[in-house]
Amino acid sequence: MPHTRLRPSFVFDEEKLKQLKQIAPEAFADGKINWEVLRESLGEHLEEEGPETEHFGLFWPGKKEVRKIASIPSKGTLIPVKGEGINEETTKNIFIEGENLEVLKLIQKSYAGKIKMIYIDPPYNTGNDFIYDDNFTEPLEEYLKYTGQIDEEGKMLTTNKKADGRFHSKWLSMMYPRLRLARNLLGDDGVIFISIDDNEVDNLKKICNEIFGEENFAAQLVWRKKAGGGSDSKYFAIEYEYILTYLKDKRTLESFDIPYSEKQQERFSMTDNKGKYYLKTLERPERLGPRPNLQYPIKCPDGKLIEYKSGGKKYTWVVGKIKFEEMKNNDEIVFNKGRDGGWRVYRKVYMETQTPRGLFYDLTLNREGTAEMKELFRNTEIFTNPKPSTLIKYLIHIVTNQEKEGIILDFFAGSCTTAHSVFLANIEDSGNCNFICVQMPEICDKSTEAYKEGYKNIAEIGKERIRRVIKKQLKNNKNDQGFKVFQIDESNFKQWQNYEGSDLKQLKDLFEKQEGPLIDGWKPENLLVEAMLQEGFPLDSNVVELKDHKKNKVTQVSSEFCQHKLLVSFDKKIAQDTIDNLKIEGEDIFVCLDNALTDEQKVTLSDKGFLKTI
Repeated sequence: MPHTRLRPSFVFDEEKLKQLKQIAPEAFADGKINWEVLRESLGEHLEEEGPETEHFGLFWPGKKEVRKIASIPSKGTLIPVKGEGINEETTKNIFIEGENLEVLKLIQKSYAGKIKMIYIDPPYNTGNDFIYDDNFTEPLEEYLKYTGQIDEEGKMLTTNKKADGRFHSKWLSMMYPRLRLARNLLGDDGVIFISIDDNEVDNLKKICNEIFGEENFAAQLVWRKKAGGGSDSKYFAIEYEYILTYLKDKRTLESFDIPYSEKQQERFSMTDNKGKYYLKTLERPERLGPRPNLQYPIKCPDGKLIEYKSGGKKYTWVVGKIKFEEMKNNDEIVFNKGRDGGWRVYRKVYMETQTPRGLFYDLTLNREGTAEMKELFRNTEIFTNPKPSTLIKYLIHIVTNQEKEGIILDFFAGSCTTAHSVFLANIEDSGNCNFICVQMPEICDKSTEAYKEGYKNIAEIGKERIRRVIKKQLKNNKNDQGFKVFQIDESNFKQWQNYEGSDLKQLKDLFEKQEGPLIDGWKPENLLVEAMLQEGFPLDSNVVELKDHKKNKVTQVSSEFCQHKLLVSFDKKIAQDTIDNLKIEGEDIFVCLDNALTDEQKVTLSDKGFLKTI
């Protein structure tokens, strides 16, 4: 088996490149693409580009640059923050504190194709709100500046004034790379929901059509978020928002269906051997116009015929004759006499499932979200206009109605309504969903109630909400009642700094600093998480220390998503006993420090299985 070096993997489109290499292997040389050969290989399938070539789509200043930003490698990693979560050793729920673009890059390999549902409520582009102002060259450095880890001068957010001429451009440039990375994480039957208002819904739909494919558009849901008047518009009181819904692959997910609510179930007051049902008339409203295929005589129990009569009573049915006979044979048709002695025909509607409606008119109001937070935080308005858990919980029920499990991702987590909703959804349907919530530690203004209550940033509010939900609402519940916390930080691997000067001493010092691959002060627990992410193991992997190794600390990482195991030891010297007793099977990988092994030991381990050294 091969022995390779473990290094940060910065290529996020490896699968696409593999597919392209299978189609046109001749276009690859030394791992690079020869564009001229590729053009020749594609032949007639390649569109001829000329100065007059026009394309349909949405374009804005900076789009070409943000297309590349999703593939710019992150120079960071995620580190565990012990003690901030609950039941950290057993939970599969994850909270990540960090800039979401960088986080999405870092979890690409570990969570590609594993996310069941994404819900995001990004900053609305009203002109007054803050939006992420991405630095394309050093995004991690900008994040560290903002969070005070380098200095207190850095800013990560900026106002987006219409007067600067790039009102829509900045917002679209912020959203585009994040959505591209998000799509990679969705499973084939995955769904993304994006809350948005009138300001950007048209533009957002266009970039979603480009990223997810217009054919995978499911609906533009309308949520009535408040009732009554309002002063938010001088023309109309705006009572609604939208939720754009896209599927990863419409061919994989054919439809949604949800159970009836308790109130709706009251309507099903009759029962037969097939279950509960109610009666609904078979007549089709005359105002819908004539339909010859629905106009046929029906024979009643006493032999009388109910016939379609031109110029008289027009009996038009909701189903055709063949379907009617099928329903009658299945005991799904009921005849009743009316007060006038005439026959009425009904069909049985059974209580199974229903297709969710695209208009959320009386589902929940935004003020209920505010009330939820006040109840959790001792009647203090700790967060402005949080989404109500009922809204997101309903979306979770729609997507997970059959399996009642899956990972729910929210990378604009805010006050963590999504995490709250996952807990409640699991209680209601005995489900087993888990969440990943990502939130930037956006600083709370000193004038806010949150700051006065001791919360310095929004990430702190989100974590505290999860803790309070677990303590107050999940008592005696058997579902996952915990979460663990990770934080974005600089990679444990040294980053090469380009040198353009002519001072030989400075150049020598630069090389000396690169002698070891790891930064000064690296910690084994942090390096372990970085190795997990590089090898495609998710953050909720099962991590155990193997006690049968006495001379070295060996940690085993396993996950239901990975067919192989990861065995790791970062001790300065690997004992021969450890090597002899190391159980590596099939595709299992052993990771250790390169200088912890002799050349002979490396050969021995390579014969046993996959060896990767740092």
